[in-house]
Amino acid sequence: MTRDNKTRTLTKAEMEIMNILWDSGEALTTHEIIAHYSDPKPAYSTIATFLKILTKKEFVRSKKQGSGSKTLAFMPRITREMYANRVMRDVKDSLFGGSLKSMFSFFAQHEELSDEDLQEIISIIKVNNPSICS
Repeated sequence: MTRDNKTRTLTKAEMEIMNILWDSGEALTTHEIIAHYSDPKPAYSTIATFLKILTKKEFVRSKKQGSGSKTLAFMPRITREMYANRVMRDVKDSLFGGSLKSMFSFFAQHEELSDEDLQEIISIIKVNNPSICS
């Protein structure tokens, strides 16, 4: 991905398509992507347009489905985790001055976390940062 594209985010409609591709785990044609939508299904031309945009933004790539076929199958160029990491880093930097502590504090104050949720979060932090346990 180019540096300019690293800062690009997905629109809601683009995110829907990316979630379909990420969840499928395989390359999908435009028709196969449409089949994943509930009724009323979007128009073929709408999804095709979004796939062109996602290709230009370098979020997806395409390949011909078979030899001699004109049908394209689309697959993600980045993982959901890579995208989430980029978005969360941007949120931390732009809304919380780069402070992870401030971001955690915000969520701790504004989300309804149960004691069980908090204990699970603490366990995850300890597993991923064993030095804080000593």
